Amino acid sequence: MEQNHTGRNILLVFIAIVLLAGTFSGGILIGWMLPTQAGLQAAETTKTPSATEEEMRLDLLFAPFWETWQYVHEQYIDQPVDDTKLMQGAIEGLLDSLGDKHTGYMDPDTYNQITAPLDGSYEGIGASVDTSGDLLTIISAMPDSPAEAAGLRPGDAVIKVNGEDVTKTDPNIVLKSVKGPAGTDVTLTIQRIDIEDPIDVTITRQKIDLKSVNSEMMDGNIAYVRISTYGETTTEELKSALTTLLAQNPKGLILDLRYNSGGYLITAIEVISQFIPSGVVMYEQEQNGEVTSYSAEPGGLATEIPLVVLVNEGSASASEITAGAIQDLGRGTIVGVTTYGKGSVQNWIPLDNNQGAVRITVARWLTPNHRQINEVGLTPDIVIELTQEDADAGIDTQLNKAIEILSQPE
Repeated sequence: MEQNHTGRNILLVFIAIVLLAGTFSGGILIGWMLPTQAGLQAAETTKTPSATEEEMRLDLLFAPFWETWQYVHEQYIDQPVDDTKLMQGAIEGLLDSLGDKHTGYMDPDTYNQITAPLDGSYEGIGASVDTSGDLLTIISAMPDSPAEAAGLRPGDAVIKVNGEDVTKTDPNIVLKSVKGPAGTDVTLTIQRIDIEDPIDVTITRQKIDLKSVNSEMMDGNIAYVRISTYGETTTEELKSALTTLLAQNPKGLILDLRYNSGGYLITAIEVISQFIPSGVVMYEQEQNGEVTSYSAEPGGLATEIPLVVLVNEGSASASEITAGAIQDLGRGTIVGVTTYGKGSVQNWIPLDNNQGAVRITVARWLTPNHRQINEVGLTPDIVIELTQEDADAGIDTQLNKAIEILSQPE
């Protein structure tokens, strides 16, 4: 895998074609040459014999688009119109028509902000969010973040930002207004599950240095590792954590993947390889039916220690790949509730000249037992709910079950 975003396979909730870009840029050239219906007809009659049938098909296909483009420039009341916004809107509409919420267009600002967490730092409130629905929704507050200090909870939906109603605004745009320079304040109006009246929360943004792996030794000589995302530095962070923990000879290990919304595919394979010594850990099925297998890389540090994996409704994509492999191969026990169910792979392709990026669903992944989890999720071996009442009381029923399992006599 390349070590930049171009052409890299990414597996994310939120919050997508070289072929598309070529088609669209070709359409621009045709469009400027054929600005009116009369011009379109004239061009059809003057085509050179060397024009291919595909070119003729595309000319005919895009004729209504360029005719509309011309009408907007000639007749829309507020002139001049913004050609860049028209172009971006056209790409966005094209990809939205596929009906796949994981395929879409990202303008330059959105692309830079969405990819920032995977690279290690950004400025904002420190929360994982879901932008795939109607409202910007909190998945989880990051440890020791302003969002955590402000008491943001999973499921909190942002309905206003600094007093401005955002219920009709694209969640990706709302996300841009929530983020901002460190040291500045943002007031979010939150609609919380099971609470009728909205809540106003003022948060001071700060630079968020994302450590994707947190670890500790727990009582009872049990090691605990939490992975919050699958980013650039996750594999090395995990190896370092495991080296430190295993040196203390723990009796078992808890791998916490709750509210982990995904990341890079290559990182997922590297993470799985720390716990599974060998064999196929996932399959990738492309649109032509071709299937590629991914095997565990040798040299994993924690391939024999008793293992419990925690998952919940916020565990998605790369974290589901990890849990699915461990479950299918019998490597450990999965505890929690059914996962999010994102069994697809996206390519994030930056467009030329810093014009944003497209994310394209290019494949679906299957567990080692060829299970397809898209829109279904993984069902844990042991289902344990974590109620809001328990969370408010500081009781983690899922973590307690994991400790119980690993504390049992051999």
